[in-house]
Amino acid sequence: MLKGAAMGIAETIPGVSGGTLAFITGIYERLINSIKSFHPSLFSVFKKDGIAGVWKKIDGNFLLFLVAGMGAGLVIGTKVFSKLLESFPLHLWAFFFGLIIASAYMVGKEIKKWNALRVITILIFSGIAYAVTISSPTSGSTDLWLVFISGAIAVSALMLPGLSGSFILLLMGMYSIILPTFKELLENPNGDNIKIILVFIAGCATGMLTFVHLLSWTYKNYREQTLAALTGFLIGSLNKLWPWQEVLSTRVNSHGETVPSFTQSISPASFGSLSENIHYGTEPHTIACISLMIGGIALVLILDRLSAKNPE
Repeated sequence: MLKGAAMGIAETIPGVSGGTLAFITGIYERLINSIKSFHPSLFSVFKKDGIAGVWKKIDGNFLLFLVAGMGAGLVIGTKVFSKLLESFPLHLWAFFFGLIIASAYMVGKEIKKWNALRVITILIFSGIAYAVTISSPTSGSTDLWLVFISGAIAVSALMLPGLSGSFILLLMGMYSIILPTFKELLENPNGDNIKIILVFIAGCATGMLTFVHLLSWTYKNYREQTLAALTGFLIGSLNKLWPWQEVLSTRVNSHGETVPSFTQSISPASFGSLSENIHYGTEPHTIACISLMIGGIALVLILDRLSAKNPE
C-alpha cells in the first residue's frame, strides 16, 4: 500500500513518473505481469478454478493493496503535495532529481552485457524524453473523446519509468482540466465532473491493458534493450526535474491563478540573477537543493540495499 501511495503521489506531480517509483520500490516487473494477466484467457481460468483461480492469476492481493495505496496517494498528492510544490518548488524538485539520478543508475546496472547497440538505445531514448520535456503545452478540452485519449496516453507513460503521465497531460493541455476536476469531485461531486473522471478512467484502463502487453513482450524477449530504453527515458527526464527553472510563459488555471506553463533549465547562478520568476522565485537555495539531491540518491540506494537483504 505504501508503494502504491508513492506511485499515486508521483502521478499528481508533472515530471515525476509512477513507473519510476514502481522501479525504485522493486515492484515494476510484478506490476507489469499482474496487469498483463487481464486477458480473455481468464474466462477459461474461471471455468476451471472459479473466482479463487482468477484472483491468483491476476495476483489479486498485490493489486488490491497497490491500487488502494494509489488511490490514497492520489488524494494525498492532490491535497498535500500540490501545496508543498507551491511553497517549496526548488526543494521538492531537487529531491526528485536525486531520486531519478539514482533510479537511472539502478535500472542501468540491471543491464548485464553492454554493447554499442545498448549505448545507442540509451542515447536515442534519452533524446526522446528530453524532447518531451522541452515541448510546449497545448490547449486542452473537456470533450469526452479527448478526455478518453488523454487517459490512454497518460497511463501508457505511467508504465514507463522516466515519463510522467501528469506531464504528458500537461503537454496535451489536459492537466489543468483533469486535476481540478478530480479536486472538485472530492469536494463537491456533480454530474459533469463524475462523467469526465469516469471517461478518463476508462481511457486509462484501455491504454493500460493495451500498452502493458507490448511492454511485457519487449521486456520478456528483449530485456537488455528494454532496460537500456528505460534508462534513457530516466536520463532524458532529468531536464524536467532540474530545480532551477526560468519561467518563459504562464497560463491561468481553473481557479484564476497565474501559474507557469513553460520553463527552461538554467544554472543556480543565472537563477539567482533573475529579476523576477513567478512560482519559483529568484533565491536559488543552492546548498539546501544539493543536500536534498544527495538525500534522494541516498534514499534509493538504501531502499535497494534493504530489498537486496530482504527480497520479500
